[in-house]
Amino acid sequence: MSVAAGRGRGAAEATLLAFDYGEKRIGVALGNALTRSARALTVIQNRSIDYRFEAVSALLREWQPDLLVVGLPCHPDGTPHVMTKLAKRFGNQLNGRFNLPVVWVDERYSSVDAEARLRERGERAEHVDAEAACVILQQYLDENTPQ
Repeated sequence: MSVAAGRGRGAAEATLLAFDYGEKRIGVALGNALTRSARALTVIQNRSIDYRFEAVSALLREWQPDLLVVGLPCHPDGTPHVMTKLAKRFGNQLNGRFNLPVVWVDERYSSVDAEARLRERGERAEHVDAEAACVILQQYLDENTPQ
């Protein structure tokens, strides 16, 4: 799915939120199709289903995204593992609860890339989940936004 899905904005102006789903924390990033850029936004503590979706709901109200991007973890050879199923379920729940389109992006090595980015900037590792969501979203924008 391209960024053409929208809420009254043109595809070129679409706002996107991306999620790096984890059992303890969920990294969130914000992106814009017009600028083809993404930035780390926040980390949601994955305390419970209610807490998780209340936090997501607040972000959706604030940013009003046109599309949600969820990182899909896989083994290096591309085969799924236990987190693949959990991330897929999270994305399906986002779609069902908030009626927004969801796309999945292969997130292999996103955390490694995120850690390297943070080290280069001298930032703390506690931001790694949001930075990983940023890596995932930037990959989506680079692969799916018309030049």
